[in-house]
Amino acid sequence: MNILIKQARIIDSNSSHNGKTADVLIENGIITSIRAKITTDKNVKVIEAGNLHISAGWMDMQVNFCDPGYEHKEDLQTGMRSAAAGGFTAVAITSATDPPIHSKAQVQYIRNNTENSLVDVYPIAATTVNREGKELSEMYDMQQAGAIAFSDDKNTISNAGILMRALLYSKNFDGLVMTHCDDKSISQDGQMNEGESSTKLGLKGIPALAEELMIGRNIFLAEYTAAPLHISNVSTQGGVELIRGAKAKGLKITASANAYNLALDDTLLSGFDSNYKLNPPLRTKNDIEALRKGLSDGTIDAITSDHRPQDIESKDVEFDHASNGMIGLESAFGLLNTNRGRLKLETLIDALSTNPRTVLKLKQAVIREGEVANITLFDPDREWTFEKKHIQSKSSNTPFTGSRFRGKVIGVINKKQLSLNK
Repeated sequence: MNILIKQARIIDSNSSHNGKTADVLIENGIITSIRAKITTDKNVKVIEAGNLHISAGWMDMQVNFCDPGYEHKEDLQTGMRSAAAGGFTAVAITSATDPPIHSKAQVQYIRNNTENSLVDVYPIAATTVNREGKELSEMYDMQQAGAIAFSDDKNTISNAGILMRALLYSKNFDGLVMTHCDDKSISQDGQMNEGESSTKLGLKGIPALAEELMIGRNIFLAEYTAAPLHISNVSTQGGVELIRGAKAKGLKITASANAYNLALDDTLLSGFDSNYKLNPPLRTKNDIEALRKGLSDGTIDAITSDHRPQDIESKDVEFDHASNGMIGLESAFGLLNTNRGRLKLETLIDALSTNPRTVLKLKQAVIREGEVANITLFDPDREWTFEKKHIQSKSSNTPFTGSRFRGKVIGVINKKQLSLNK
């Protein structure tokens, strides 16, 4: 399919066309021309819309597609449809499956079942066997099979020696370890952020200290081993400050934060809506501002949706017994753009497109003549209401149904395929 995108504002920090408005011609999956105005007699699909913006295709480096093992919540096909609807042309999927992605067989299962799809799917393999934090997994073999990084997902590796050995081992083959930071001896069975709201609601709190202690420990281990380390799910002001200090020392530290932690604070739990029960929990307005500042100055590299489907039996229960997580791919951009405050649009787009690929050492998608067309189309000013019809996931655990957003994904182009949202 040949495609002509008309009068689109290009947002791509890697492109010489960044900030310009132009027509973009795509022929046989390749960007062949970018000019102020393009006319062609060829048979092309024309895409035009008021206030149309395009960027390099977005990448979400933390999603859970539940497959294999929990396909009643999500599977690879529905997960990829959710990603495309949300504007993502690439995702990295977590190891939290059953069995976990902790051997070559599981890595190959993911790759074999997604290789011809519009959305590029990259497996993140478990750092330890069964994600139990006791024994290192077959890290090198899994990287050779196609694993993009290593993480036990939301299972914190509490044993410092195990994480140290994982960092040392992965450094030998240029691997990347990703860590979720939560000292369970402090957070224990907490239900929400520890603070004024948890006291009012009578819910056991999760102190920011639990995250920050583990971030500090992991930074020490990264410094000792001189190995790269990615810190996922940063949610606190103190965590941002620790990472900023580590980067200032020249350590090979990168970090990501979830869309909901950049947009929502813990006062939303006053209605005990279990869809707001998350890990890490919603924090305070001060934490949100610290995360946004961290994005602006490069302390936080990437934004993730933390798409985490749950079935109704896991959410439609008393708050204390509900599982953590919400679906987030379809709503991520609307949520972020609506609540970005003083964050520049370009900063937001970099954190959704360029930076995740940099962290994961993947080839950049660039809007430039001669490059493969890997593009997200969006309107940052369009107002719309998020409804059930916008959900492509098997699950519907989201608090945003009926919410009004500013910023709408129009469609995605990748691997000679086009998907447009209705």
